[in-house]
Amino acid sequence: MAEASRQTRYEQMLLPHLNAAYNLARWLTHDEHDAEDLVQEAYLRALRFFDSFHGDNGKVWLLTIVRNTCYSWLRRNRPDKLAESFDETVHSAADEASNPQRALLQEEEKQMLRDALGELPMEYREVLILRELEGLSYREIATVSGIAIGTVMSRLARGRERLHQCLTQQLDKEP
Repeated sequence: MAEASRQTRYEQMLLPHLNAAYNLARWLTHDEHDAEDLVQEAYLRALRFFDSFHGDNGKVWLLTIVRNTCYSWLRRNRPDKLAESFDETVHSAADEASNPQRALLQEEEKQMLRDALGELPMEYREVLILRELEGLSYREIATVSGIAIGTVMSRLARGRERLHQCLTQQLDKEP
């Protein structure tokens, strides 16, 4: 009975954060298939060590495991790729009611943002993804990343500035 209760608690605490885990892994690894494998590995690690989890924020705990799993994998398998740009192809459902020209412009803008994010060093990209896409607080980002809150704030500021510079350069290149 205790094992069933543990399993239920695990599922309730961690399964709702599967998309966030995949999103973080995909941005860190630059590959959707590697991200899927690493998220699966992270969930297995989380299950193995679930008895040591005594908090109430499963998302932060899980994202910490995902981050550590990704970095360990990157160090073993692609140490030279840690700072390489991310080239993501996103499959998004188009709104049939929207203007095709507007949809094209929106997709171009999204691609520009993805490209600019991909050009950022991983330390900036990581905190921006956790803050802007996953909605984590500064304290939660500090926990996930294993850095001080002040470092989170400075990386966010520097990352946003670099993102702004990248986007400005991209816009200046367009005719």
